[in-house]
Amino acid sequence: MSTSVGSTPFLVADPAADAERRRGLRQMRTVAVSLLLLAAVVFVLTLGEEGFLGFVNAGAEASMVGAIADWFAVTALFKHPLGLPIPHTALVPRRKDDLGRGLQDFVGENFLQEGVIRERLAAATPAARLGTWLSDPAHAQRVVEEVSTVAGAGLKRVRQDHVVALVQEALVPRFREEPIAPLLGGLLGEALRDDVHHGLVDLALDELHDWLMENPETVQEVLGERAPWWAPPSINEKVTARAHLEMVRWVADIRDDPRHRARQALDSMLLRLARDLLEEPETQARAERFKERLLDHPAVVSTGISLWNALRKALTASLADEQGAVRRRLLEELQKFSTRLGEDDALRERLDGIASDAVVYVVGRYGTELTGVITSTIERWDGREAASKIELHVGRDLQFIRINGTIVGGLVGVLIHSVVVLIG
Repeated sequence: MSTSVGSTPFLVADPAADAERRRGLRQMRTVAVSLLLLAAVVFVLTLGEEGFLGFVNAGAEASMVGAIADWFAVTALFKHPLGLPIPHTALVPRRKDDLGRGLQDFVGENFLQEGVIRERLAAATPAARLGTWLSDPAHAQRVVEEVSTVAGAGLKRVRQDHVVALVQEALVPRFREEPIAPLLGGLLGEALRDDVHHGLVDLALDELHDWLMENPETVQEVLGERAPWWAPPSINEKVTARAHLEMVRWVADIRDDPRHRARQALDSMLLRLARDLLEEPETQARAERFKERLLDHPAVVSTGISLWNALRKALTASLADEQGAVRRRLLEELQKFSTRLGEDDALRERLDGIASDAVVYVVGRYGTELTGVITSTIERWDGREAASKIELHVGRDLQFIRINGTIVGGLVGVLIHSVVVLIG
C-alpha cells in the first residue's frame, strides 16, 4: 500500500508490521490514560481529607499534573493538543525540514567519520566472515551460479556493433597514439630475462618435429618442386628423403639439447631485437610502420569481431553448463580462497584494510550525498503524514514518558506534602 504527496510517494513497506505497531501504541496509550483516570478518581475521593489520606490526595493531585504535562509534551511533538494552535506544538509537521537537516548532520558527524568506520569494520572482521561463509559448499555454489548467470546475461547483451565501435573508436586510435617499439622491447626483454620464451620454443619444436614425422610426403614434395629440371627423379627422391631425415634429426637435436647452438643463436637474436626496439631509431621506425600497416588492414576489425564471437560463444556455453569448465574452475578457486582466508592471518588483515580504505574513500567522497538523502527525502514528505508515520514507530515508547510522569509526579507530590506538614 502507498500514498503519495504531489509526485513523491510515501510508502508503507509492511502493512502487517504497521498494524502491530498501531496496536502496541493503542495499548500503551490506554495504560497511560488509565493511570491518569485512576489518579483523578483517587484525588476526588480523598479531596479535603487529612492525615494519611491527605498524603494520598497530594500524590494523586501531583500525578494528574505530571500525567497531563507529559501528555502535552508528547502530543505536541506530532500535533496540536486538543486541536488548539498553541505555539511550539506540532513540532514534527512544522519543523520536519529542520529536523531532517539536524538528523543529516548527526549521522554525518557521528557515524560517517573515518575513525568510527575503521573501528566498526575492524570489529566486524569482514574477511574472516567471508571465508567462513564461503567454506560452506552451498554458499560457494550459489556465488558461482549468480556470477555465471550475470556474466552470461552480460555477454549476450554485447552486440556486434558494440565490438566494432570499441575496435574502431577506442582501441585502434589508442594503438596509433602509443609508440609500439618501447612496449615490444620492454616485454621482449622481460620475457627473455625470465626465460618465458623457452617454453614457447619447446612447444614449437615439439609440434614441428611431430609434423615432420607425420608428413614426410608433403616435405619431399615441396623439396622436389625445387629440384633442377634435369635431375633424374630417382636421384631427387633419394635427396629429398635424405633431406627430410636430416631435418627431423636436426629439429630433434635442438629440442633435446637446451644448450644447442641454434637455441643460443635465437636467444642472441631476440636480445639484440629487444635492445634495438628500445634504443635503435631505425628499428623503432620499422616497428611503427609495421604497426600502421597492420592497423590499416581491413582484416583488423573483422578479426577482432571473429575472436570476440568465438570467445563469447565458448564462454556463454561453458557458463550455461552446470558442469562446464568455467563453473568448475570458479568453484575450485572459491574453495581455495576460503581456505586461505581461514588460514592466512596476513591475507585477512590485508583484505580488511582494503575494505576499510574503500569504505572510507567512498564515504569521504560521497558522504554528503549519502546523508543528503535524509534531508531531501524528508523535505518531500507531507508534514502530517510524516508525523503520523514517525509517531507510529516511536509513539509506543514515548507513552512511557506519560506513565513515568504520572508515577514520578505522584511521588514528588507526596514528598512536597511531607515537607509542608513538617514545616507547618
